[in-house]
Amino acid sequence: ISPVPPYSREQPIFTTRAHVFQIDPSTKKNWVPASKQAVTVSYFYDSTRNSYRIISVDGAKVIINSTITPNMTFTKTSQKFGQWADSRANTVFGLGFPSEQQLTKFAEKFQEVKEAAKLARDRSQEKIETSSNHSQESGRETPSSTRASSVNGTDDEKASHGGPAEAHLKSENDKLKIALAQSSTNVKKWETELQTLRESNARLTTALQESAASIEHWKKQFSACKEGNDQLRSKIEELEEQCNEINKEKERNAQLSRRLQELETELQDKELELEELRKQGEVIPQLMSECESVSQQLEVAEKKNKDLEEKVRTLRTEVEESKHRQTNLKTELKNFLDVLDGKIDELHDFRQGLSKLGVDN
Repeated sequence: ISPVPPYSREQPIFTTRAHVFQIDPSTKKNWVPASKQAVTVSYFYDSTRNSYRIISVDGAKVIINSTITPNMTFTKTSQKFGQWADSRANTVFGLGFPSEQQLTKFAEKFQEVKEAAKLARDRSQEKIETSSNHSQESGRETPSSTRASSVNGTDDEKASHGGPAEAHLKSENDKLKIALAQSSTNVKKWETELQTLRESNARLTTALQESAASIEHWKKQFSACKEGNDQLRSKIEELEEQCNEINKEKERNAQLSRRLQELETELQDKELELEELRKQGEVIPQLMSECESVSQQLEVAEKKNKDLEEKVRTLRTEVEESKHRQTNLKTELKNFLDVLDGKIDELHDFRQGLSKLGVDN
C-alpha cells in the first residue's frame, strides 16, 4: 500500500535522490542497505494535520515513512552521508548522496521542516490553552451572574434567567471536557513519544559507548602494530648494516684471493728460476773436474817437456793463460755461487712470508 495515495491531502515540497540505509537492529552499529540503487526521497506536507513526513518508495516497497518532529536532528557524518533517528519507527535512517551539495540542500530542508513542525506544535498548544482559559472564564462568569439575579431578583426572574445560563454553562462545560480530553490524549501521545525518544537516546548512547570502546580497542591495536613496525624497521636497518659489513668483508676476501693468486704465480716463477739455478749448479762440479784434469795433464806435460825448452816455454805460456782463465772461471763461479745463495735466501724469506699470509687469511 503506497504511503501517499492519489487522493491524499499531502503534497511533495522537496524531492531528491539518494541511497537509503537503516541501522542494523541487532548490532545498532552497522548500516543495512534498504535500496539496491538510488531512489527518490521526498518531503511531504499535510495541510490538514499541519505535519511533515519524509517518504521514499522502492518499487512497491515503502522504505522510508518518517514523520518529522521538533525533537529530531539530521546529522552529517561525512561529506556525502547523513542520518537521523526516528523513535516512532524505532530505527535510524541513513542517506548517501551523489554530491555534497545535495546533502547540504537536504539538511537545510530538514532544518526548515523541523522549525515548521515546532511552530505548528506551539500554535496547537496555544489554541488548546486559549480554549481552555476561555471555558474556565465562562464557567466562572455564569455562576456569578446567576447568584446576582438570585439575590437581587424575584423567583420569577430566577426562573426566567436560570434556564439559558445553565444551557450556556453546560455547553461551555462540554467544550471544556472535549478540550481536556484532547489535551489528555495529546499529553499521553507526547509522553509516549518522549518515552520512545528516551529509549532511542539510550540505545544511541549505548551504541556510542560501544563505538567509543571499539575505537579505543582499535587505537590500542594500532599502537601495538605501530610499535611492531618500528621494531621491524630497526631490525631491518640492523640487518642492512650487517649485509653491508658482509659485502665489505666479501670484497676484502676477494682482494685477498686475488693477491694470493698473484703470490702463487710469483712463487711458481721463482721456483722455475730456482730450478734453472739448480741446473746451472750441477754443471759446476763438472767444470771443476775438468780443471783438475787439465792441471794434471799440464804437470805431465811439464815433466815430459823439460828437455824441450821452447815447447816448455810455449807450454808455460799456455799454462799461464789456462791458469788465468781458470782464475777468471773460479771468480765467476764464486760470484755465481754468491748470487745463488742470495736467491736461495730470498726464496726462503718469500716462502716464510707466504706461509704467514696463508695463516692470517
